[in-house]
Amino acid sequence: MSDVLDARPYDALLLLSFGGPEGPEDVIPFLENVTRGRGIPRERLAEVGQHYHLFGGVSPINAQNRELLAALREDFAAHGLDLPVYWGNRNWAPYLTDTLRQMVKDGRRRVLTLATSAYASYSGCRQYRENLADALAALDREGLARPRVDKLRHYFNHPGFVRPVTDGVLAALAELPAGVRDGAHLVFTTHSVPTAQAETSGPAGGAYVAQHLDVARVIADAVRAETGVDRPWELVYQSRSGAPHVPWLEPDICDHLADLHGRGVPGAVMVPVGFVSDHMEVIYDLDTEARAKAEELGLPVARSATVGADPRFAAAVRELVLERAAAERGGHPERRALGALGPSHDVCPAGCCPGRTERPAAAGADSPYA
Repeated sequence: MSDVLDARPYDALLLLSFGGPEGPEDVIPFLENVTRGRGIPRERLAEVGQHYHLFGGVSPINAQNRELLAALREDFAAHGLDLPVYWGNRNWAPYLTDTLRQMVKDGRRRVLTLATSAYASYSGCRQYRENLADALAALDREGLARPRVDKLRHYFNHPGFVRPVTDGVLAALAELPAGVRDGAHLVFTTHSVPTAQAETSGPAGGAYVAQHLDVARVIADAVRAETGVDRPWELVYQSRSGAPHVPWLEPDICDHLADLHGRGVPGAVMVPVGFVSDHMEVIYDLDTEARAKAEELGLPVARSATVGADPRFAAAVRELVLERAAAERGGHPERRALGALGPSHDVCPAGCCPGRTERPAAAGADSPYA
C-alpha cells in the first residue's frame, strides 16, 4: 500500500458528535441527557425545549452529521483510502456506546476519532474524551474486547476548515446592501463558556479564546486580501446557558449588535466560526434571536455559512487521518496549519482542559485506556 494512503495502525474512523432530537417527543429526554447530574429544573428544560419546538422538535445536527458522514466516505473512497467511518453521539441516537459496541463486533481494534468541535475547551474536547472513557468502561463491563481510541488534533486552523469559512464570509458580504457592504464589520461568534473554563483550556490555559482570535484574524486578513477592504472585526459569544452569578465569556452577540448600531456601524456579517455545522445554536441564537435583534435595531446583517459537509473539510479530515497515522508509525508528516499558533498537539496532555470534577478521559496522556 502506498504510504500516502496508509491509515495503519488505524482500522476505523469514529465521527463523534453531540446529537440532537429528531421529533417533538425526543426534546425533553434529549435535554435530560445533556444536563444529567446538573440539577436543572424540568421547567428550565421545557423553556429551552421551546427553541427546538420552533423547528418541529428537530435539531438539524443529526441530518448534518449524516451529510458529513457521507462526504467523508465519498472522499475516502475517491482517494483510495480504505477506512470505514462510523458515527456515534454523546446525547442522542446513535449513542456512542452503541457505536463502539458495533465497532468491536466488526473487529475494529484501533479507532481514530473526529469530534465535531474544532477548539480546545472542557466542553469541546475533554468532555468528549470523558464520554469515550465512559463508553469504553461499559464495553469492559460487558466483557467485550475494548479497542484503543485516539483523537484527531484540533483542526480550527487547518486550511480545509479555514477556506470554506472564508468563502462563506465573502458570500455573506455579497448579500448585504451595496451601500453598507464596505463599512460592515465582521462579527466572529462562538459558544460562550464559563470564564474559568476558558482560562484553564488547553495545556497552559487560555487556549479557547486564543485559538478563536487567531483563526478570526486569518479569515479577516484573507477577506481583506480578496476584497481590498480592511474591515474591523470582533470575537463575540452566544448560547450562554449557565447560572446568572457565574461569569461567562462576553460580549453576547445581541449586545454587540446593539453596540455596533449605537456606534453608527452600517452593517455586519455574523461569522459562526466556533461551529462546524448549522445546528440549533446557529439557527436559533443567530438566525432567529440575533436577526430579530438586528431587525429591531434597523441594522443590516448577513450570516455566513458553517463548514458542514464541504468537500474541502472532508479532504482535510482525510489529510488529518493520514497525518496522525504516519506519526503513529514513527514518521514525520507535514502538519498544515494557518495563523500564528501552528498545529495543535496530537495527544492531549495530562490535566488538559480540566472539568468541574475529576473524571477519567480517554484518548489523552492521562487516559486509563492507553
